[in-house]
Amino acid sequence: MALAGCPDSFLHHPYYQDQVEQTPPLSPRDLAGPGFPAPSDRLTNHQEDDVDLEALVNDVNASLESLYPSCSMQSETAPLLQNGQHARSQPPPSGTRSLQTPRSQPVHILAVRRLQEEDQELRTSSLPAIPNPFPELCGPGSPPVLTRGSLPPSQAAAKQDVRIFSEDGTSRVVEIPADMTARDLCQLLVYRSHCVDDNSWTLVEHHPHLGLERCLEDHELVVQVESTMASESKFLFRKNYAKYEFFKNPANFFPEQMVTWCQQSNGGHNQLLQNFLNSSSCPEIQGLLHVKELGRKSWRKLYVCLRRSGLYCSTKGASKEPRHLQLLGGLEESSVFLLIAGKKQYGAPTDYGFCIKPNKVRSETKELRLLCAEDEQGRTCWMTACRLLKYGMLLYQNFRIPPPRKALLPSFCTPVRSVSENSLVAMDFSGQTGRVIENPAEAQSAALEEGHAWRKRSTRMNIPGSQSPLHPSTLSTVIHRTQHWFHGRISREESHRIIKQQGLVDGLFLLRDSQSNPKAFVLTLCHHQKIKNFQILPCEDDGQMFFSLDDGNTKFSDLIQLVDFYQLNKGVLPCKLKHHCIRVAL
Repeated sequence: MALAGCPDSFLHHPYYQDQVEQTPPLSPRDLAGPGFPAPSDRLTNHQEDDVDLEALVNDVNASLESLYPSCSMQSETAPLLQNGQHARSQPPPSGTRSLQTPRSQPVHILAVRRLQEEDQELRTSSLPAIPNPFPELCGPGSPPVLTRGSLPPSQAAAKQDVRIFSEDGTSRVVEIPADMTARDLCQLLVYRSHCVDDNSWTLVEHHPHLGLERCLEDHELVVQVESTMASESKFLFRKNYAKYEFFKNPANFFPEQMVTWCQQSNGGHNQLLQNFLNSSSCPEIQGLLHVKELGRKSWRKLYVCLRRSGLYCSTKGASKEPRHLQLLGGLEESSVFLLIAGKKQYGAPTDYGFCIKPNKVRSETKELRLLCAEDEQGRTCWMTACRLLKYGMLLYQNFRIPPPRKALLPSFCTPVRSVSENSLVAMDFSGQTGRVIENPAEAQSAALEEGHAWRKRSTRMNIPGSQSPLHPSTLSTVIHRTQHWFHGRISREESHRIIKQQGLVDGLFLLRDSQSNPKAFVLTLCHHQKIKNFQILPCEDDGQMFFSLDDGNTKFSDLIQLVDFYQLNKGVLPCKLKHHCIRVAL
């Protein structure tokens, strides 16, 4: 069948055809609705029945054109009554043809209305969906994404500009929705900066006037955190390999004398992790800390205990009786920060200070609860305990089940690559097929043989009469400057500061120019939360220059080969090179 002025796509719509094919046969009386007269009132014989039915179908055709304007080729339509019928005083639009259809297949006006509803739903579904920032909290039947209609209009369309700074001082203004989490924003910056996304990037809440900073948790909303910051504060974009170190190596945290339980514990680090994540358990961290008195410059060494309800100090030795405990600060409406320069700004007794800052505090220092530990491990344990007691299972889910990436950014399908101790193995390719070397002695022998092979290849590549590899114009002396792990002319103090900022984890390293020897380089490496420096010296062999950090026993033609070798082999280093410090320009 065909309608005058209607496109073929409308007539062949699946829903329209289903309505026509699946409708049971109806009599002419069934076609009479509230606005159509019954056939008995208009028909006198069977011959007039066909004529009146044709006029009735023409009326329906005109109603279809008025309800669905795209089916009409004319700019003007006839007026309609409330029931969809044309007024009797005006003739139907000219140029329409009779609709030849059997009586058993009547046309329904509701089909057109249904088409309009489907078209509106299609347009709405084409809008990008908003991923749920907390999918782990949804029920089994809840969708992983939030549709546009499920949010209030003000929240669905609310966006805000946020300025992000990098380590080199550059910044970028990013327009983000109000529900974007810290991890989503990090993935956006990683994508725009063309970096490798290994889930170690983080946003840092930096307060230079207070001398405080902390890493945002992955689930925190960026706009909500910014609302609690002062005008001098800013967000930094940097690496933090120690963000989830407690879940990776729990044995390095919380000595036995530091943790007590309200109920008997079976012991072991797995049990320790479960007790921290279980909201019904009562873990308690205890020990001595230096505490700054409110409103004064003096510090006191007190016995402190940390519970789920907050941080307390004892007014009588190591007593934990309720009458001797004084609340220092709660965790519910506060965040734990790292002291950047506690000695200089607050007169702290050690360099390992941290702070419990209420969220309502912006620029005032009188409500800050400043504390100091005796060493780096103690500070790390106290700050980790505060995070675990405040966020609990949500923190573990951030580590194990990263939230889904934003559907608004489909280009986030970049490969995730990272160098780790578990992903690198010794291989033997001397035969027709490669094999994994399981024997440690054989692996060490293969590594030494590979080092000699590098030296032979570099010797063959050097043309007789060419310049020395140490000449500034040769590639071997400048190629390392293109690598992210090389930081150029920075001081020892600056290199230590970068290592501390990006996490004191085993294997974190960077390379820099030596300040004492202009021809040498320095490898700065972290091991057991201590930073060590190893000098890389040039050495000459058979007229060729190489680099070595073990007095010439293992030689490399350039620094890239040296780094690649020690990522696979520990050698004279205390551990393998695992993570490199990186600075990204936004």
